[in-house]
Amino acid sequence: MTDKKEILRVSSLNVSFQDRSRGLFGKNNRIQVLKDVSFSMKEGEILGLVGESGSGKSTLAKAILGLIPYEGEISQTSSYPQMIFQDPYGSLNPAKKVGWILEEPLRLKGGLDSAQRKQRVREMLIRVGLDESIADRYPNQLSGGQRQRVCIAGALMQEPALLIADEPVSALDVTIQAQILELLKRLHKEMGLSILFISHDLRVVYQMCDNVMIMKGGQLVEQGPVEEVYFHHQNEYTANLLKAAGINY
Repeated sequence: MTDKKEILRVSSLNVSFQDRSRGLFGKNNRIQVLKDVSFSMKEGEILGLVGESGSGKSTLAKAILGLIPYEGEISQTSSYPQMIFQDPYGSLNPAKKVGWILEEPLRLKGGLDSAQRKQRVREMLIRVGLDESIADRYPNQLSGGQRQRVCIAGALMQEPALLIADEPVSALDVTIQAQILELLKRLHKEMGLSILFISHDLRVVYQMCDNVMIMKGGQLVEQGPVEEVYFHHQNEYTANLLKAAGINY
């Protein structure tokens, strides 16, 4: 059996921002948020990224998506990755119906007429476990779980090979969290997706991911297969995170 090909490689990634907290006299100071971050992902892999708030997880996601400047190298062998955001309430245009929202990526891409776009929307709604009638509703008419399913559908409309899921269930209640995680696992299997799964919840990461990276202060302090990192880790910070999560090792 041949090895799966690499879909993403990040090499010596550094990100810094101007420090505006000191006003005029701090204008030349910069805060380094990511420091020499390097890792790779394979096709079909679910890679977890764990760290406390402010550790740099979301900054890494934004760099991969090309939303912020960076130093280093990010190489991808797939179509442009898509993002599933943490907040299903704030990431959908409240003034537009769901059908319009899901058609928009297809309109921008071109190549399909109106009837074809609407058919794709219906098919994707069904794929993420929603009735096609949802297309005629506004986001504020949907539950949190339904909204997150719409967000997932939107991320999949252009058929990306790589999804970046940034805390995709943390704003949902526990029952809905489980349903969304099962949906992501099913889509991963059916569509052969690679997923960079960002979370502060080590239990969810253990359930979802093949491999995991531990981030502290903008640096990767440990990475490897989930079982290896959780039960044979080498870094004290990893041990403290696992202990705080109540995970025995």
